[in-house]
Amino acid sequence: MWEREAGPRIADDDAAATAGSAAAHEAAVKVARGMAPEPLPSRFAAIDWSKPWFAQFAARGQRWQQAALTGYADLLAAMNIDAAQMQQTTGRGQRLAFIAQDDLPPGAPYEGHIASSGCVPTRHNLHDFFNGSMWFAFPRIKAALNARQSAELELLGVGPMRGGVRDMLTLFDENALLFACADPSLSIALRGFDWQTLFVTRRDAWGRGCEVRCFGHALLEKLIAPFKGCTGHAWIVDVPPDYFERDPAARDAWLDEAVSAALLDTDVLTSRMFAPLPVLGIPGWWRENESTAFYDDTSVFRTGRRKR
Repeated sequence: MWEREAGPRIADDDAAATAGSAAAHEAAVKVARGMAPEPLPSRFAAIDWSKPWFAQFAARGQRWQQAALTGYADLLAAMNIDAAQMQQTTGRGQRLAFIAQDDLPPGAPYEGHIASSGCVPTRHNLHDFFNGSMWFAFPRIKAALNARQSAELELLGVGPMRGGVRDMLTLFDENALLFACADPSLSIALRGFDWQTLFVTRRDAWGRGCEVRCFGHALLEKLIAPFKGCTGHAWIVDVPPDYFERDPAARDAWLDEAVSAALLDTDVLTSRMFAPLPVLGIPGWWRENESTAFYDDTSVFRTGRRKR
């Protein structure tokens, strides 16, 4: 699972064409590219805001969900109303706004366009819905990612090879979990694939010595239909002991500032800075993990295959 691609792919033309007629294939491509609304019942209706990975931004998300179910233009309007009120900026200080995917100028790089114009090309799908949500849940982190990604684009240009830094930034953007931890022994357990310590013997430490926030929008999209092997890339954030005495909004603000500063200040960014974390193993996030036997599945809770 650790080697899997972070984000979902659009099926290639040959595979999609076998599923039906040419007309059906064309319609599916339009949906995937955000040029047409998803067929009803829409996947937007499948978001369960009671799930812990969605609950962190449920208040805004429920409003956007209703707008998305109404139509593409309604979703963009709802997102832009919130953007105007928040006065959020992108990686180079441009005022945040959301535009239709088709409004991205031909040949313009996605991250570069966001940095220079402030406008985030957005499709009418769950992937971009959750991407937009993160601009409000963790605005500084999103701006820092955009600043670094656009700088890498200027340095290396657009080509077939993204480069190690852009790969890492994309992995963070698509599949990251923020593992806030005040107890170094728990971070050591996570990095060492010591699932018994992390999830069983130290289970009572969750919520008091460590916790997780979902960040990656592709990961959130996958969690619409959660499966046991769903794994995020955990970015470990050392937090002070009094972090867990703060309310959730204050914790998110602390994480937003600390992680964004790290992304901007760290010279060397590589995928080795992450640790794999099976999402449904997090205590309190999945009923089945209340049984210790849940963690005996070595196809999910694997031992490490590389030295750290």
